[in-house]
Amino acid sequence: MKSSKSKTIPSLVIIAIVIILSAAFALYSHKGGRSEETQGDSIALKKEYKVIDYPTPNYDRERTNQVMGVVLHHTAEPTVERSLAILTSTEKKVGTHVVIDTDGTRYVMAEPTVAAYHAGFSILNGREGCNYCTVGIEFQGNTLEAPLTRDQIASGIEYLLPIMAEYKIPLENVVTHEMVRTAYKEKYPNKRCSGKVDITPEEYQRFMQALKPAWEAYLKSCQESCP
Repeated sequence: MKSSKSKTIPSLVIIAIVIILSAAFALYSHKGGRSEETQGDSIALKKEYKVIDYPTPNYDRERTNQVMGVVLHHTAEPTVERSLAILTSTEKKVGTHVVIDTDGTRYVMAEPTVAAYHAGFSILNGREGCNYCTVGIEFQGNTLEAPLTRDQIASGIEYLLPIMAEYKIPLENVVTHEMVRTAYKEKYPNKRCSGKVDITPEEYQRFMQALKPAWEAYLKSCQESCP
């Protein structure tokens, strides 16, 4: 039987993460942001965002995803409806594990162990084929035109924390599509590879600045809740 003290841990964890994330975003905004969305940035990590099951048919049915990392993308589409249509199109044959809309709503398209077609030609830490070793996250929108919303960042973190814990994913293995595609191009300079620009370095750093303290607080809470 759990003690009454252990029952309070989840709520305390949420409070702690909210404080840490708010401080991190305040520091970022003090240093200067590039839009109204990033200036005065302060996010509240909710207990849960709306989650909608929206399965994609675009995955490898013969192989399992050996999860060791996370690849961040943006959809570069004007609406989430358009993004979902593309990611479920049997003609396009591209997929992902989750799409996060600007209000934080998550459209879950596949479980982490599903090898979804989201990364194409890619290398992470020397391992080729990130479809078979990473979880793909698509943020609705185009970060070349507008930054991630606070809700997208908070929802992305909420989605990631338990996955990172379960599969023991280190922070350095949370990367962008551009990073794993560049690694592939460096190894195979003569091979043709899509040149699509994905999550910008600035928005990647912004996301990681929020994820790091949240991840540290999550790990600490897990340790404290152990018997």
